Amino acid sequence: MARGWSLDTLAKYSYLSPSNLSRIETGGRRIALDQLIPIAKALDTTVDQLIESPEDEDVIIRPHQDERRGTTIWTLAQERTPNGLCVAKMRITIPVPALADAGVHPGRDWFVVLIGTAVLRLGERLITVNTGNAAEFSTMIPHAIGAVGGRPVEILTILTHDGQRAHTSFAGSPERVAAT
Repeated sequence: MARGWSLDTLAKYSYLSPSNLSRIETGGRRIALDQLIPIAKALDTTVDQLIESPEDEDVIIRPHQDERRGTTIWTLAQERTPNGLCVAKMRITIPVPALADAGVHPGRDWFVVLIGTAVLRLGERLITVNTGNAAEFSTMIPHAIGAVGGRPVEILTILTHDGQRAHTSFAGSPERVAAT
């Protein structure tokens, strides 16, 4: 718009179809790197300048606390990755929940303990995971993670889409919480 170009003009200079550009512009299609490069060249700019935000909010990762679950979560990716995985840091302050409170969802979860000691509930089993160790498990088994002895545990976790919904959604809040 700043150049006074129509969608057809941008399509001509970027060698992309007008319909493809239209779907990208309206959010009907995600833009891929192989599309960003010709668009940047056509506009005589860089890919970084096309996707860079002038605001700091897209850089700052703010924690979200859920006192009920004794968890603070930092979702470490603004957008979910193309393969549907989510990376998050979690600080857990409560003991491992009872089996009746353990969750189940499709997929697999993975975490590494950064600080402290975690207790992983997998059904009836309680597995201690120390600093520097990791765990990977089927999430179709009732599972939960807790802290040991009232001392917080911090983990870095990789979750599937279903795991992200189960573990990082707080009463309808967005995954990344804006400053309040």
